[in-house]
Amino acid sequence: MMQEPFAGSLEVTRLSATNAEPDPGRGVYAISVAAELVGMGSQTLRLYEQRGLLEPARSAGGTRRYSSDDLERLRRIADLVQTGVNLAGVAMVLDLQDANARLRADLDVTADL
Repeated sequence: MMQEPFAGSLEVTRLSATNAEPDPGRGVYAISVAAELVGMGSQTLRLYEQRGLLEPARSAGGTRRYSSDDLERLRRIADLVQTGVNLAGVAMVLDLQDANARLRADLDVTADL
């Protein structure tokens, strides 16, 4: 006689997998992986952090952990540098873009009221 597997465990697994949404702000990539994903060297990522252009999360042991949001920010930095903007200018542009995004989010909230 063949036993049927416990159906409940499969269903729980399926529900957990479909309900889980990735958090783009959660640091999951090590510096070497992040650097490879954005086409930069690890030293470049360290330099950008030193200059205050991004702040990756840190593990309990102090290891940098880059998020999807960090990778997108690194791509924005690369685009600006490629057009000839120096790092001081990049910082200014990123600050303005971030402020603009916050203002738009605030407008969306007030428009919903």
